[in-house]
Amino acid sequence: MALLSGLTPVLLALLCLVVGFLLLRSRETSKTTSRKPSEGKERPWVDQDLQDDSETTAAGGGEDDGWVDPAEEEDLAHVPYSPRRYSEESMLQRSTDFYRLMNQRRSVRFLSPEPVPRDVIDRVVHTAGTAPSGAHTEPWTFVVVSDPEMKHRVRLIVEEEEEVNYRQRMGDKWVQDLARLRTNWIKEYLDVAPYLILIFKQTYGILPNGKKKTHYYNEISVSISCGILLAALQNVGLVTVTSTPLNCGPQLRLLLNRPANEKLLMLLPVGYPAADATVPDLKRKNVEDIMVHV
Repeated sequence: MALLSGLTPVLLALLCLVVGFLLLRSRETSKTTSRKPSEGKERPWVDQDLQDDSETTAAGGGEDDGWVDPAEEEDLAHVPYSPRRYSEESMLQRSTDFYRLMNQRRSVRFLSPEPVPRDVIDRVVHTAGTAPSGAHTEPWTFVVVSDPEMKHRVRLIVEEEEEVNYRQRMGDKWVQDLARLRTNWIKEYLDVAPYLILIFKQTYGILPNGKKKTHYYNEISVSISCGILLAALQNVGLVTVTSTPLNCGPQLRLLLNRPANEKLLMLLPVGYPAADATVPDLKRKNVEDIMVHV
């Protein structure tokens, strides 16, 4: 008993140390799990730069925190709308012709340096701007780069990050899936293409009075506009490849002097196909495989 009594303070001290150690480990674990996605082990294909709280930023917004009050905005007048109607035969023919046109669209990585009329690029971008958007906020910015030096600087940024993507971020499975397409981090077409179109999503708008305006569903809206842009390019006989280089957004935003509310969503090299261009011999799904009638 005397021995046990003598050891009691020692046991209590050891017990306190163990409890303290466990509490410390628990706190460290909590910190680790609450880190930003870029600091933890996340899905490698998530572009951290595109993650933001833009959909909820203005949840409690008003004049006090710099967000515009919807009550301040003018009401929109509604006007008659009577689009042209086609006969059933004409509808079927037009839909068939458009399908055939779009079914010829391919992702082309071998572009010609041959000049493309600037007016054509202006018109296809203007067409992309007809896309629908949440609350008609039109949350897109299309940055068109034609200067050779600037195109090369874009390429250097993209290739540096893409090499890291291929070697580390994307993972073996993704890299293996891309192997049959013969694609890698070397992006020669960024120098060769006469134009690069970088599409930025505006996570919120900035009004002339400095107040911020919520851009609802900004990424979905801009993605729709990108689809229309691809169709417009196909319509005039130009080609591109949809490039979404991971984690290049912040550097490219600064390079192109874009504001903090804009985030890069897509990069398109645009031009004519090279004379010796090739594409993978891919097949598309039949309509029965992609559509469900209810």
